[in-house]
Amino acid sequence: MNKYMQLAYDAAQEGMTKNFGGPFGAVIVRDGEVIAVAHNEVLGTNDPTAHAEIVAIRKATAKLGRFNISDCEIYSTCEPCPMCLAAIHWAGIRKLYFGADRHDSTIGGFDDEFIYQLMEGTANSPLLHPEIIDQKPCADLFNIWNKKQDRIMY
Repeated sequence: MNKYMQLAYDAAQEGMTKNFGGPFGAVIVRDGEVIAVAHNEVLGTNDPTAHAEIVAIRKATAKLGRFNISDCEIYSTCEPCPMCLAAIHWAGIRKLYFGADRHDSTIGGFDDEFIYQLMEGTANSPLLHPEIIDQKPCADLFNIWNKKQDRIMY
């Protein structure tokens, strides 16, 4: 097993042993240096967003002092769910390695298929048909953002 994937695997084992969360671990590496190691913390923190990849990104960005970690790569024990994949994208990470895939995760009851169907437009959800309230003032926030001289772009 790849040494970084082994670290992710070990983190997943630790998280499960401590009853912090499911069988997921992640490692963020920059130029061969391990920047962050994390496991799923959903159960231990009661935070549904505390997936291993998200926790690893939070640790790495805190350690590096910046939100863009495009010079890093991430190793995950499982194919990231849509939320984690989006977070990896927003963090600027350009290289992802994973072990198990999303079909393997369904064995443990982690089934994201409905979310993939929503993204493809082949499933219905009331969340995709929200009522738009106060659109104009909220949309104007983007004009205010664009006028900021000190804005930082993603």
